[in-house]
Amino acid sequence: MSTAPQQIPAAPEGCPITAEFLPPNMRKHVDPAAPVPLRMMAAKAMVPLAPSDMLGALFMLTFDADAGVRETAAKSAAALPDRFSAGLRDEGVAAPVLGWFLSLLSGKDALAEMLVLNPSTPDDAVAEVARTCSAKIAEIIGQNQLRVLRSENLIRGLCANPHATQALIDNVCDFAVRSGMAVADVPQMQAARVRVFGPSAAPPEPGPTAEEILKELEDATPKTAAAGPAAEAKEGEDPTAAIPEAKKLSLTQRIMKMSIAQKIKLATLGNKEARSFLIRDTNKLVCTAVIRSPRITDGEVLNCATNKAVNEEVLRIIYNSREFTKNYKIKMALLKNPKLPLAVGMKFLSTLRENDLKDLSRDKNVPSGLQGVAKKMVEKKNEPKKDDGK
Repeated sequence: MSTAPQQIPAAPEGCPITAEFLPPNMRKHVDPAAPVPLRMMAAKAMVPLAPSDMLGALFMLTFDADAGVRETAAKSAAALPDRFSAGLRDEGVAAPVLGWFLSLLSGKDALAEMLVLNPSTPDDAVAEVARTCSAKIAEIIGQNQLRVLRSENLIRGLCANPHATQALIDNVCDFAVRSGMAVADVPQMQAARVRVFGPSAAPPEPGPTAEEILKELEDATPKTAAAGPAAEAKEGEDPTAAIPEAKKLSLTQRIMKMSIAQKIKLATLGNKEARSFLIRDTNKLVCTAVIRSPRITDGEVLNCATNKAVNEEVLRIIYNSREFTKNYKIKMALLKNPKLPLAVGMKFLSTLRENDLKDLSRDKNVPSGLQGVAKKMVEKKNEPKKDDGK
């Protein structure tokens, strides 16, 4: 029997995702080379797929070469059957898929709510919907402080929304101004600046920008031929180790002077050196922006999972992420972190290899409660089987 991995079919022309997320035996339903009837089955949502997988399949089929398949997939998505709606909450669904569904379903509050609450839904898609959504959805969008500080367009959208209450707009703008945002073309932000700082008082010094700090980090980090831009931080490795101590101290002081909004911008778009500084920030929003950065690597996540002093919200995001916990090393690191909730640890224990379970049951670095559960699991596995004939 051949053990060669199955080839992932090419994506339809213009489609930003591939069929990698689908089970191998289901990829034929989105394969441009497959017969039209097979693709049409998926376009009609008639194939047995998990909710999250069906969302991706319908999205891919809207790029299909056959006009009938494209139109049918779009209709199925717009009238999304209830059995597939749970996929809208799944953080593991590709961002372009979630963004497209939000634009399609923005008029259906129950479904739009799932999408705007999903951290993987792109900010630009949420910002676009913020212009026209209902008062209920506008309230949910405005309460997401991290999104507000990441996206000036989201503030513009809420301020232009005729359904958004004045109280919501004032609260969002006041928070944004206090956090160091300056959206000069939005009158409501100018009014907030007067409310926060007074009509004649000058606002505080803005501090360094994300672009300035990123340039300083790049200048301070020695370049080597072996280290490319995609190089990952290894377990226990400090990405800033190559920066001279004096320069590192100077950068730390400069980063401390940044506004919250600029720190979040740097956390989202910066390099791994920037993220290694900001993951230690005392502000929960900044730490969260780091771990949710689209540029973060598995090596960095592993370091966070290993760090016993890591912010609890960062740890929660890691252990709740299917994408992160697919990495076995990250899962093992979480199990040795005393901040991991026992219930989560017990769920992870049941997925371990037998040798690793034995090691954890003897490892003094493992929290005592979890270690006790691991010992019982090992003992149960080693119990002699009862002879039913006696």
